[in-house]
Amino acid sequence: MGYVYAGMWLVAGLVLIIRMSKENKIFYFAGGYFVFLGIWWLADILLPTVQLFTGGWGMALRIITGVALAAFCIVFFRDYRKGTANEKVKEEQGSSSPKDGGAHP
Repeated sequence: MGYVYAGMWLVAGLVLIIRMSKENKIFYFAGGYFVFLGIWWLADILLPTVQLFTGGWGMALRIITGVALAAFCIVFFRDYRKGTANEKVKEEQGSSSPKDGGAHP
């Protein structure tokens, strides 16, 4: 079952990098993170004596995941604010001009 998880993380990462990076550059980072998770999971399977999900290695993975999550949240909220600001500007521009194209009898 571990190989399925490793493959799933790797495929998800490659999809983000190859397909989604055209939409936003953050997907390079997100895809890289998922590829990293796939490699981490595969290494845990191949090196059972190391136990990468417990102890110091597990704490390192949690810290890396926390940093990635913080970066994703920062980018999301910046884009969200930018989007709402653009919508307000469009709304204000639309309400200041007449709706019938400006032709009055």
